Order: sequence, then C-alpha cells, then structure tokens
Amino acid sequence: MNKLYKCLIYGGNASLSVLDTTELVQRATDIHGLDDASAVLLGEMLTAAAYMAGCLKNPRGAVSLTVKPSGGAVISVSGDADGHIRGYIEGAEGGLGGGTLTVIKDDGFYRPFVGVCELTGGGVSENLIRYFRDSEQIPTALSFGADVKNGKVKAAGGVVIQLMPGHGEKDEKAAWEKAEALSDAAGAVFKHGAEGILREYFGVQPDGKGVYLSFPEYKCNCSRKKITGVIVPLGRAELESIIAEQGCVKVHCHYCNKDYTFTQDDVDKLFR
Repeated sequence: MNKLYKCLIYGGNASLSVLDTTELVQRATDIHGLDDASAVLLGEMLTAAAYMAGCLKNPRGAVSLTVKPSGGAVISVSGDADGHIRGYIEGAEGGLGGGTLTVIKDDGFYRPFVGVCELTGGGVSENLIRYFRDSEQIPTALSFGADVKNGKVKAAGGVVIQLMPGHGEKDEKAAWEKAEALSDAAGAVFKHGAEGILREYFGVQPDGKGVYLSFPEYKCNCSRKKITGVIVPLGRAELESIIAEQGCVKVHCHYCNKDYTFTQDDVDKLFR
C-alpha cells in the first residue's frame, strides 16, 4: 500500500514527509509498459507529485510537474488533494540533461502558482532541490528513488525535509545529513519501509501525536463523460469530417494509456 507520512521535526523548525510509492510506480510501469530506465524517471517524478499533492490545503487543489528535457522528450505528472496521482513519459530515456521543469500549483481558488527552473543535469532529486530553492525560496533537503528491474518495481519512495522560517544552522545541517544518509531512497524504503525510516532516522513513531498518514494512488481522473465534454465544442460538422476521414473520432489519454472512440452513432446521440 502506498503511504505518505507527514509531521514536524527539529522542534517544529522543519516539516518531514516520508513516502512509500512502490505500488503506485508499479501501476504506472504496467499501464505504460515502460522499460526500466523510463520507469525509474517517471517513478521519481510520480513520487514528487505525490508529495506535493499531499501538501495541498484545499480539497479542490491540484499540482502538475512537467519536465521537458532537450530533444523533444517530456515527462508529465499531476496529482490532486484526493491523492490521485498520474503521469506519463515520452522519449526521456536519456535522462534530464538540459531543458526545463515547470510546476503549476492550483490552490482551488483559480490563483495558480507557476514556477519554472532550468534542468542542469543530474537526477530528479537534484533538480527538485534547485526548484524549491530558486522558485519557492524554501530550503529543501530531499531524496526520491525507484528501483526497477525487468519491469518489477522493487521499491520506490522518498524523504523530504523542508526548513521553516526561523530555523537554525543546526537544523539545516541535520536536514542535509539525513538527506545524504537517505540518498538511496528506494533502498531505504525496501529495507525499512516508510515506518522504519521514521523510527530509525528521525526517532518518530508512525502512530505518534502529530503524525499524519495518507494513501496516494495511481488514478487517472479521465472518463468518457469528460472526454465528451472536450469534443462537443468542436461541433457536429468537424466531428463528422473526422469520422469521414478516419472512420471514428479517437481521443487518447496519455495518463491512463486509454483510447476513447466515438462513432457516427455516438455523434448523432450527442447532437440529437
């Protein structure tokens, strides 16, 4: 089961999040039929989305992260306040050298925050540390990881420590030391589980006071009804033109890798 634990540490001077996203990443790997390298990259991005979605305050809130490495590749992940996480990857097998990372946070009141930072190589963790530092001005020590072999996700997850205003040098030093000790996040999740990481590395009891637990999952929010709402504004004439050329109107959802097909009968019913 996927888990996200959140609590305060260092006397309230930092927030701690510990994630086990093994099942979530396995689900994504299976849906998209990913090779191991792509599964690792997408898995780490999905874990980041699970963390950021878990920080949303409004039940209507949502967050998306889009990575566009040089060469036309793309990794796109998103999540909402219900913990529904989804994503896809296309052509990014070569890693994250060059390009941009764009983060959009919607607070549910139609005032989205947009942050952009350049990718400077390295992995997902390094680039997200830079994003939090440069775009949100939040000192953040983090480590995300996924261990995938032959399509099987052995473990996936991460640890995020964000320092609060007024934190001391001691707190910052401790945060980076813990992040370094947990640099192999997937290995730590496999060995200890999320609960074990809380206890072994931070002295936090998973069922203790002030510790909050949620259960993110890989779930796409698309449906035939939503796709219908997308195509109807095209108008009957345009839809019938597509059917005449292609035999049907087909809409593909990248997140769940599913096709929605509309025939002439379907169009007749929509505009009846």
